[in-house]
Amino acid sequence: MVEQDTIKLLRECDAGVKMGISSIGDVLGYVSSHDLKRVLQDSSEEHDGLKADLQGLLGEYHDEGKEPAAMAKGMSWVKTNVKLKMNESDSTVADLITDGCNMGVKSLSRYLNKYQAADERSKDIAKRIISAEDKLCTDVRAYL
Repeated sequence: MVEQDTIKLLRECDAGVKMGISSIGDVLGYVSSHDLKRVLQDSSEEHDGLKADLQGLLGEYHDEGKEPAAMAKGMSWVKTNVKLKMNESDSTVADLITDGCNMGVKSLSRYLNKYQAADERSKDIAKRIISAEDKLCTDVRAYL
């Protein structure tokens, strides 16, 4: 049970981190504020580090991870592009990032509760991702 829950939690973390990296990449070209751009780039780098850590843990279990759900990724892309075409501003970017962070925190918290038998290292990385999402959400509030 421990190994199954561990792999399932790591897969969800992997999909979440990939979604976060993709979402940040989708909005970076629309950012005008140098400071907001730096916040997003720093967060993207942090997510890249978390992704590398995840890949290491997944490798120990001989698992390749999980891609974000195609429907979720598509819906995110449409929402991002529609909102930014209507209002290409730092405020819109901050709003989109806030929504994404909140969804990430909610999803990963749910998976932490669901896969309680997962090992401590996988729970720790899930908590680190949640923390990174919380921090990004806080950091972009000034641009809402």
